[in-house]
Amino acid sequence: MSWMRWRTAMEQALYGTDGGFYRRPEGPAGHFRTSVHASPRYAGAVARLLTEVDAALGHPAELALVDIGAGRGELVTGVLAAVGPELAGRLRPYAVELADRPDGLPESVVWTDRLPDGVSGLLFANEWLDNVPLDSAERDEQGLRYVEVAPDGTERLGDPVERADADWAARWWPEGPRVELGSPRDAAWAAAVGSLERGLAVAVDYAHTRADRPLFETLTGFREGREVRPVPDGSCDLTAHVALDAVAVPGVHSLWTTQRDALRALGVDGARPPLALASGDPVAYLRALGAAGEGAELTDPAGLGGFVWLAQAVRMPVPEGLARLPGWQTLTP
Repeated sequence: MSWMRWRTAMEQALYGTDGGFYRRPEGPAGHFRTSVHASPRYAGAVARLLTEVDAALGHPAELALVDIGAGRGELVTGVLAAVGPELAGRLRPYAVELADRPDGLPESVVWTDRLPDGVSGLLFANEWLDNVPLDSAERDEQGLRYVEVAPDGTERLGDPVERADADWAARWWPEGPRVELGSPRDAAWAAAVGSLERGLAVAVDYAHTRADRPLFETLTGFREGREVRPVPDGSCDLTAHVALDAVAVPGVHSLWTTQRDALRALGVDGARPPLALASGDPVAYLRALGAAGEGAELTDPAGLGGFVWLAQAVRMPVPEGLARLPGWQTLTP
């Protein structure tokens, strides 16, 4: 049986050129429902955030929108459809993804497998960091040891963790029998934030901080809309929650809140339209009722609304609409 650490196993299972999960033709939407797939109102909210970033940057001649982990381009396409013509004329959209460019994507979208460097604008990573491969470790009487996994998902304990991982665990995850060693995610997010000359970097994911760090692992799998055992054979998504306070780049103004509060600040909620509209304009009422249902799903605290938004402002003020949001909390790495 072939054994490897979880980070290597995840890398091959998710992104391997020979059958990696995220390179499959059906894309993520074939297996699970993200906020982007749930409603065009999500892309509309990101478009509104983009306009606030544009204003905070002084309406530059070229404004970047960088969509990391772009899937099949659903979010960047939705944002392009939602912004006004003046902003669209200055917008430079990037979709960062390892899979091949999908058919039908707007020609203006730069499809790339690497971060653009030195751009100014909005960098948005929706459910990306949870798929950045990481190692898992377990504590026993000998200390902290790497967990190794076979292609069928069977696990065993391996070597003692290396010094850098031991230091990370001591600082960020000092308790509990199982540790998800998040330094690869810290590095990935630091690179993303560092790619901005000026702008706002936003990461959206299920996450935890030292105040609510789980005692056990969050690593799990998803296949065809169902949660399944995490098996690193390319047949399912492999995801683990993000250690938010570790990921946040030091020295950069950092705020965080729930998706529920962030989307409400950007004009998305689940409020039902007034019944009077049903008699006056039934078509408009049904349209508004559908939008309310989509808003309720996006902001449900037991579902998509439970995601956490981390916002880091790089050499720019925090956009006014976000700065006024009561739910934002300052995050100190």
